[in-house]
Amino acid sequence: MPTDHPALIQNDIVLFGLIAATLAFVFWTAARPSGPWKKFYAVVPPLLLCYFIPGIFNSIGLIDGAASQLYNPVASRVLLPASLVLLTMTIDLKAVLRLGWRMLAMYFGASASIMAGAFFSFWLMSKLHAATVAGDTWGGMAALAGSWIGGGANMVAMKEMFDVDATVFGQFAVLDVGVGYVWMAFLIFIAGRAKQIDARSGADTSAIDDLQRRLADYSAQHARIPTLTDYMLIVGVAFGAVGLAHGVAPWLAGLFAPYRWAHAASLDSPYVWVVLLCTMGGLALSFTPARRLDGVGASKIGTLLLYVLIACIGMQMEIGALLDRPWLLVLAVIWIAVHIVVLFALGKLLKAPLFYFALGSQANIGGPASAPVVAAAFHPALAPVGALLGTMGYATGTLLAYLVGIGLRAMAGAG
Repeated sequence: MPTDHPALIQNDIVLFGLIAATLAFVFWTAARPSGPWKKFYAVVPPLLLCYFIPGIFNSIGLIDGAASQLYNPVASRVLLPASLVLLTMTIDLKAVLRLGWRMLAMYFGASASIMAGAFFSFWLMSKLHAATVAGDTWGGMAALAGSWIGGGANMVAMKEMFDVDATVFGQFAVLDVGVGYVWMAFLIFIAGRAKQIDARSGADTSAIDDLQRRLADYSAQHARIPTLTDYMLIVGVAFGAVGLAHGVAPWLAGLFAPYRWAHAASLDSPYVWVVLLCTMGGLALSFTPARRLDGVGASKIGTLLLYVLIACIGMQMEIGALLDRPWLLVLAVIWIAVHIVVLFALGKLLKAPLFYFALGSQANIGGPASAPVVAAAFHPALAPVGALLGTMGYATGTLLAYLVGIGLRAMAGAG
């Protein structure tokens, strides 16, 4: 619990060192091939610790996350947009389009079902237990929509665009990991029964073998040993785009400021334009030779920046407050149930194989971090397909979750 005494660590440079060392510890222990750490991380995802350990530091008075400038402006205004540039820049849209219309239909159907689930669960909980959706719950749901349609970068982008309270964000981060990982475990479980399920449903599985042949060596084709020049290019592209976005965003926000409808959509906010410009800029770069930088670690550096940002968010949380709203779990279960029912019905209509259902769902709910795991559960050679489709969310998640947030804000009467 927080204390009335000043935090022990008040120097932001020292705080940054603590955050960096904490992340290093989490990833080093998570990479242990055997022993108690391997068993621990089989139950507790590393992502959750990246939120919680800095939150513990804040809750016991070791640090004061709210008083630090490490999160704002450094992490939220610089690292997040740079992460979005690098993660969207590495998307191979042409390869995604070659995956086949049924798989793409299932993927976008999953996105639509998550959006529908957000609105339905908010409406239903307003009838069952109105206190659950009171206050800025809508903002936390927008952030969770960012994760469930895109990934961690999109989730954090929604937090910033809608100014979601750090504790509320932490509550939905717990739901993201808890509900999302339970669903992933179920998908992995039914993967072993895919042939029997597809045979009973009469699904067309002919395209899956072709997918394996075309994409099994996708990562190997682009991988090479990086040089200092490569890293300089990655940093230059990412932060150059961020600088340009920050330079243009105030002008764009000023253009929209006189319009009431633009205010309702937050288009008069410079930071909203920073996020949108970096996402669209990264997507535009994916059609250029800049996308080849993924072979030397562009997406890994983007993910590294994202985890620093996640830890900076975590250091603002009060751990005790995360247990104050158990009804949020009911909200999340209703939400994901809508997604499952709608996507299952779409799969039956299209006679899509179970693989398409599972990957379409996990590419949204889990993103590129866990979609390859589910894909590999069907066949190891299909893991690159999961990675490829999972990265699509980085491009679509920001816009779609933003629309969810606007809609939920109107339903909540927050204006």
